[in-house]
Amino acid sequence: METPNYIPNQKLPLQGAGGLIAILGAGESGVGAAYLAQQQGYDVFVSDFGAIADHYKKQLQDWDIRFEENGHTEAEILSATEVVKSPGIPDKAPMVKKLVEQGIPVISEIEFAGRYTNAKMICITGSNGKTTTASLTYHILKNGGLNVGLAGNIGKSFAYQVATEKFDVYVLEISSFMLDSMYKFRADIAVLLNITPDHLDRYDYKLENYAASKFRITQNQTGADHFIYCADDAETIKVMQGKQIAAQQLPFSIEKTIETGAYLDKDNLIINVHQQHFQMSINELALQGKHNIYNSMASGIVAKVLELRNETMRESMGNFRNIEHRLESVGKISGISFINDSKATNVNSTWYALESMTDDVVLILGGVDKGNDYSMLKSLVRQKVKAIVCLGKDNKRIHDAFEDDVDVIVNTMSAAEAAQVAYHLAEKGDTVLLSPACASFDLFKNYEDRGKQFKDAVKEL
Repeated sequence: METPNYIPNQKLPLQGAGGLIAILGAGESGVGAAYLAQQQGYDVFVSDFGAIADHYKKQLQDWDIRFEENGHTEAEILSATEVVKSPGIPDKAPMVKKLVEQGIPVISEIEFAGRYTNAKMICITGSNGKTTTASLTYHILKNGGLNVGLAGNIGKSFAYQVATEKFDVYVLEISSFMLDSMYKFRADIAVLLNITPDHLDRYDYKLENYAASKFRITQNQTGADHFIYCADDAETIKVMQGKQIAAQQLPFSIEKTIETGAYLDKDNLIINVHQQHFQMSINELALQGKHNIYNSMASGIVAKVLELRNETMRESMGNFRNIEHRLESVGKISGISFINDSKATNVNSTWYALESMTDDVVLILGGVDKGNDYSMLKSLVRQKVKAIVCLGKDNKRIHDAFEDDVDVIVNTMSAAEAAQVAYHLAEKGDTVLLSPACASFDLFKNYEDRGKQFKDAVKEL
C-alpha cells in the first residue's frame, strides 16, 4: 500500500535530492538503481540478504557505493527515506514488513528510474510471451530508426540505462513483482498479453490477486495513452468487465474480427489503428505458432501507434530471431531435433511450446514446482508426447499427473543425463523438447544456466 510520505513520480530529474536511499538486493536491478541514486545526489546503501555476485560487487566497489551481503543491518536500512526493493524479494520478507510498519516507502527500480527520464514508456506484461514480445517490439522500433532502449526484466537494468543513456523510447518487460511496487509510474503504451496461473505462491494462491497485479500496468494511464490486450484471454476480459480503464483500448484476436486493433483474416494478420492499416501473411512471420501470432499482433499494434512504416514492420517481423532459451533450435542429431525452451518456467509456457510442435516429442519436464496444475497439459501430452524425462530433485507430481498419458517417465538429475536419456528414447523425425514448466533453482543457478547446460550436453551427444 502507498505510504503518506511517498515521493511522487514527477517524470523530471530531482537533482541533488539527498537523503539516504537503501537498495534491497544487489542483482541487475538493485545495482543499476544504486548507480542512478548516487548520480542523483543520494547517499546510497545496498544490502543483500545473500551473497552478491562478484561482478556486481566489483561494480559497487568501483563506484564507491556502500554495500553489505549475507544479512541486513536493520538500523541503517530503517533510517532510509526510501527503499528500492528487488522484484525477487516478497512483501512478506521480514525486512520489508518492518519498513512498511515504519511508513518508509518501498518501491521498485522501475518506479525509481521512471522519475529521471521523460522518454516514452512501452510496458509489456503477461504470464507468457512478454520477453519475446518485448524483444520483437524493440527490434521493430530500432529498425524503424527510433532511439530506443530495452530494459525491465531483460538486458541491462532500466535504472542503469537512465543514468548512462539518453533514449527517447523504452520498451520495458514488466513482471507482476515489479508492478506490485509501482505507484506513480505511467505507461504511455501498456501491453497485457495474457493472464494464466503463475507465481501464485506470492498471491495467496488466488488468481484474482495475481490478475489485479497484472492490471496495475494500466494505473495512472490517461486518455492520451494506449492499452493493448488480448480479446481472446478469458481472465483479462473478466477483470476488464469490472474495471474502468482511461487509456484508448486496442484489442487483438485470432478468433474474431477487431475493428480497431489486430485480428486474423484467414492467413493474414490485419492491424487497423487510427486510420493506419497493416497486413502481412502469418506464413511470413519469423515467429511461428499460435502464441507467436498473438505476440506479433501486440508488437505490430505498438509499431502502428508509433506510426512506423509498413515496409519496416514487415521486414522486422519477418527477420526477427527469437531470444535464447525460448523455443531455441539447438540442432539435429541422427534426424532428431533438439529444442531449448528452458525459459518455460510455468505450465502455460510449456502448453504453448507443445502446441507449436508438429513432430512426436520426448519432453524434458521438471524443477521447482510452483504449485503447478498440470491438467491443462494432459490433452497435448496424450496427442504429441511419447516419453517424459524428468529433470529435477522431486518429480512425484509429474509422475502422478502423467502416468496414465505416456508409457515412459524417467527421472534424471542433470542436463547431461536428461539429454542423453531423451536422445535414446527418441527416434528419427522426433523432437526432444526441454520445456520444464518449473523454476530451475533445485539443480541450476537459473533458467539460463539450465538452458546452457542442456545445449552443451546436446553438443556432446
